[in-house]
Amino acid sequence: MGIRENETRKQGLKFNAKEIVLAVQMIEELEKTIEVVYHLMEHEGVEAFVLILMTAENINMATLLEHEKRDTDILFEIDKEEQIYVMLCQDTKVDGGYHFAERIIRNILSQKGSNVYCSEVEVRSTRNQVKNVIFKLLEIFMKTKIDKKTNQIVYKSLN
Repeated sequence: MGIRENETRKQGLKFNAKEIVLAVQMIEELEKTIEVVYHLMEHEGVEAFVLILMTAENINMATLLEHEKRDTDILFEIDKEEQIYVMLCQDTKVDGGYHFAERIIRNILSQKGSNVYCSEVEVRSTRNQVKNVIFKLLEIFMKTKIDKKTNQIVYKSLN
């Protein structure tokens, strides 16, 4: 089941120390790669891409995601201990990213994984600053965890 994240931001969503560290790790891991994809969007006809931020318990996420990803997808290990990963799906729109995330969640659950949290951002243009894209992905992920939306995909499209 998917939930589209609306434009309004709940008051009181604050970053604690652990989440700030997570944001720094995400920026360090993702920033340069997103800049390259932005270049491809501006000069090579790539239309959109999707970032999927995911975590789960009781399963080896690295192995599962490495097996599921396509050759064009890029997997980032953000926090090994907490099993937090980001998948950048090139030349992918929200529907394709949604179906991909849905398949991953099904596989996690079929292998007895639990507490799956998944957020997804579709980026359709290079108008958004790279850090803002990363922060939006993290904000949606944090809200997903606060609201205890396990085994669901919470997504947003950025124009």
